[in-house]
Parts: sequence; C-alpha cells; structure tokens
Amino acid sequence: MSERPASSDSGVTEDHEALDEDYVLTAAFVEKVVDAADDSDGLRLRSLLEDLHPADVADLMGFLTAEHRGVVVLWLPPELLAETLPELDDGIREEVLERVAPGTLAEALQELDSDDAAAVVEDLEDDQREKVLAAMPAPDRAAIENSLGYAEDSAGRLMQREVMAAPQFWSVGDTIDHVRAQGEDLPELFFDIYIVDPMNRPIGGIPISGLLRASRTVKLADLMEPVNAIAADTDQEEVAYIFEKYHLISAPVVDAGGRLVGQITVDDIVNIIQEENREDILRLAGVSDESRGAGVFGVVRSRIPWLIVNLGTAIFASLVIGQFTAELEALVYLAILMPVVASIGGNSGTQALTVAVRSLASRELTSANAPRILGREVMVGLFNGVCIGLLLGGVAWIWFREPLLSLTIGLAVLINLVAASLAGTLVPLALDRLDRDPAVASPVFVTWITDTVGFLSFLGLAGVILL
Repeated sequence: MSERPASSDSGVTEDHEALDEDYVLTAAFVEKVVDAADDSDGLRLRSLLEDLHPADVADLMGFLTAEHRGVVVLWLPPELLAETLPELDDGIREEVLERVAPGTLAEALQELDSDDAAAVVEDLEDDQREKVLAAMPAPDRAAIENSLGYAEDSAGRLMQREVMAAPQFWSVGDTIDHVRAQGEDLPELFFDIYIVDPMNRPIGGIPISGLLRASRTVKLADLMEPVNAIAADTDQEEVAYIFEKYHLISAPVVDAGGRLVGQITVDDIVNIIQEENREDILRLAGVSDESRGAGVFGVVRSRIPWLIVNLGTAIFASLVIGQFTAELEALVYLAILMPVVASIGGNSGTQALTVAVRSLASRELTSANAPRILGREVMVGLFNGVCIGLLLGGVAWIWFREPLLSLTIGLAVLINLVAASLAGTLVPLALDRLDRDPAVASPVFVTWITDTVGFLSFLGLAGVILL
C-alpha cells in the first residue's frame, strides 16, 4: 500500500509539496500538473505523481478536465493506477477506463484484491471487459468473474476472496509456518485466521495478535472464538449494520452451503457507511449521487422529477389558500403573516424527518419502539408549538395591536408544529413499511403536509375568530 507523501516541511522537493496542512491538494501543485499535461511532458507528470497516495491522485483527477485526465492516466505507473482506480468517483472512473489500454488495465488489476478488481471491471463496457479479462491470468480472471456473479451491493460483491483459513487440529506453530509460506499469495490486509471444519465451513476465528501471543504447541481449537459469518447474498447495508453493531474488524463470508468463500474487512465497511450516509443526505434533498464529474444533463435528470412533484404539492397548497379569498381581502395582514406559519412548520417537519430517516437507517427506529418515538415527537411538537406560538403571538400583537390575531396565529403555529412532528415521523415510517427509500420522497410530502396544514389552520381559524 502506498505511503502518504511527505509534507512540505519534511525536506522533499518543491514538486512533491502537493498537500497543505489540511491534507488538501494545493492550487500550485494542480497547476503544475495541468502545465505538464498541456506540454505532454510525461516524465514531468510521473515525477509529480509517483509519490502521491492513490487517494490524492484520485482527488487530483476530480480537479482536472477530461482532456487533462486523459494525459495524466497514460503516465501513471501500473501499481499506482491500480490503487487509484477504486478511489475514483464513478463517473470519472468510467471516463478514465476508456483511455486505458486493455493490456495495461489487466496488468494493473492484478495488483488489486479481488473485490477492488471486480469493482473496476464492473464499470467497463462489455467489449472492453472481455478484452481485459482475456488478458488476465486464469486464476485472477476466475476470481473476478465469480465476484461479478453475485448481486450488486451484496456481501459477495463486496468481499475479497483472498482469505486465510486453517483446520482446527492445527497448532499455532503449524499455522504460522503456513502463513509465512504463502509469500505473494497472502491477502494484502487480513486480521483473523478463520478455523474451518472438513466441509470448509467457518467454526471460529483467531485474531492475528492472539495467534502471535500463543505458544507454538497450542491447538487452534483451544484459541478460537465465535465468528459472525455473513451470507454472500446479504445486502451491503445489512453488512455495515452487523459490523457496526458487533464492532467487527473482519468477518467471513459464506455461500448457501455455509462454506467459506471470502472475507470482508473494516476498510470496505467504512466506504459503505460513507456511501450510504452520502446517499441519504442527497436523497433528503431530492437529488442523486452527483460527483464532481457529473454532467449538466445528468444532474438535471436527477433533480427535476422531484421538483415537478414539489410543484404539484405547492399548487395544492395554493388551492387551499384560494378557498379563503374573502378572509384575505377583509384582513390583509393575514397575507403578511401566513408564510411565517408555513415556514415554521416546514422547519419543524424537517427536524423530525431528519431524525426519523437517520434512526431508520441505523435501526434505532423500529416497529417495536415506533409508538414511543411518535409520542415523544408529538410532545416535542406540542411544547415547541406553545413556545413559538407565544413568541409569534407577542410579535403579532406588537405589530398589529390585535389580540384576537395574536390568539389565531399562536393556535395555528401550535397545530402546525404538532402536525409537522407527526408528518416528519409517520411519512418515513410509512415509506419504509412500503419498502420505499424514506429519504427520497419524504421531504416533498412532509413539506406538502406542513404547508397545507399551516395555511388551513391559520386561515380557517381566522375565518372563525376574526370574522
């Protein structure tokens, strides 16, 4: 694994002073890369990039234009190219892969663990994929094809096939000698030795640290601990939950017959957790995963459907307002205060919604505790409604000197904040029960409910109390 380049105060050359104190690529360094790419100076590019960490190279690609990326990728050493490809944003990676010769890519992929290699091959066009796989040694090709045979976002696709296993009758000494004899066949990163029965089913595991502390004569059966085996068809979000709940560093993956087929390590899970959190944040805003390499029309396609839905809900709210034209004509100040009620309700609904979606994702909100959580949110909405209602009522009295108006807007805010708390919790719960992603559609419907209830309660109460 590549080391992080030295910082600017460590005596390296000026060209390699790529990162600032916040581990961000400096503008000066990016400019040097752009200049070298413009001059097609391959030796200069290789000198600039060879000491960068693959994650920093991937970050650099996001700052470059497609034309400059096409030049830079041609001068990356195969090992650095291999470790950079899994780090790239999906859109940029697809673009980069189109510019790499199949033979070069096949050589690079052999430097990766099977899970990372499969993730890269998955992004290739069919004809390019065939050429790359054909150029690879048979064992590497078989490992990648096997990984691609599992469903996308499953444990089988996420796992690496390189794994260390030993029978329970071996001793510590036997196991250490076996590990040392593997040489290049050792997994690049592993934390546990899995103990298997004669059917190759994992029955326990031993941390490497525990193995090294034990005497050579001790049997593995006396050291092994239970393991959380994960089925290969388990969804990656479920895998992340298992790792988080049981504080795992690694876990064996088994096929339908319970046989060991690979392992998942915590570095993969960190990526999954970040990916799922990023998707939830974007979906709460009604957008898809938009990387720096996303095109204009791709971004428009991801955003406009929910804007259209939002337009429909806004029109519905306007129709509600249209039912109270007489009240608005008689009391002009209702039009001044009306947006305040809707806005306060929308913010309150967003608060409840964000908590509910995050709790659903982390499984802190389930059918077992939903009534209690819903009751808590209603009480929160009630207390918030009383506080904000009193404040807004006081402002309305100072502004318009109408005690009944203060009462009207105070009650309307109270009603809308309770409705917002209910909607912010019930809408994502309902969508989750319907097997729909609650982060996608919830914001539109919660806003619709808070706007409608806010206008209806304020104007309705005004018609009863003020007229």
